[in-house]
Amino acid sequence: MAGATQRAKVRRFRDGTGIGGRASLAVEEPLEIRVDGAVVATTMRTPGHDFDLALGFAITDGGVSPDRVGGMSYCGVDAGEVVATPTAADLAGPYSGDFNVVNVATRDGGGVTVARNRQTVVTSACGVCGSDVVADLRERAGSVAEDPLTVDADVIASIPPAARAAQPGFEATGGMHAAAAFAADGTLLALREDVGRHNAVDKVVGWAATTGRLPMAGTILFTSGRVAFEIVAKAAVAGIPMIVAVSAPTTLAVELAQEVGLTLVGFARDGDFTAYAATHRIRD
Repeated sequence: MAGATQRAKVRRFRDGTGIGGRASLAVEEPLEIRVDGAVVATTMRTPGHDFDLALGFAITDGGVSPDRVGGMSYCGVDAGEVVATPTAADLAGPYSGDFNVVNVATRDGGGVTVARNRQTVVTSACGVCGSDVVADLRERAGSVAEDPLTVDADVIASIPPAARAAQPGFEATGGMHAAAAFAADGTLLALREDVGRHNAVDKVVGWAATTGRLPMAGTILFTSGRVAFEIVAKAAVAGIPMIVAVSAPTTLAVELAQEVGLTLVGFARDGDFTAYAATHRIRD
């Protein structure tokens, strides 16, 4: 499996003149996610933190509670056999062999609690929302209205530049999204990068699950892209009471944030931002 970035030959043009050179590209490869051996999704992702991604997806999209998870492993594509249980050093990559299939094993062997057809590839450009998915995620997105989190406006303004400084993949390629967990005082807790913004969020949720931080009460989720319905739903499932994004939310995202009492902040750039829902958590 490749690392997160890869060098490529390019020809750059300035003022009509071409010059040969090299550039870094964001790596995009398929990851097949299985729960108890059954395929639940194949998503196009940037390699790295694959266990976080698989676990986060199983929780936010498959309804698997963290206490049911017994372990995770990379598997061979054809035979399905476990070929590695990587150490922390191994997870930094690159790997030898095939590491594009991850199995999440539950203690009870019961698989996902939300059964959907996920045999098609989920692209890095979008999530997996159809009308049935929207209805299910809306039903499973728990209320965070009672979370007592309050955050100073200047802390919110500080989050995008703090996240930007911790994105080596974007720095190298200009082609990766980021999602991050921040504490109420603006402390960066974890950041994950991926070509897909939904994948980056799932990686953060998976990190929280493996470190015993679910539900993520009192936590701020940063995302570098626009905020669609599914991002808000994933945050609510994880118990996150606030999202800060550098881009705009959609109508369904704002509606769901209002329904579940989640503070939704968009256009957080250059010290300014716009709050769309549950604005009472923001202190002037």
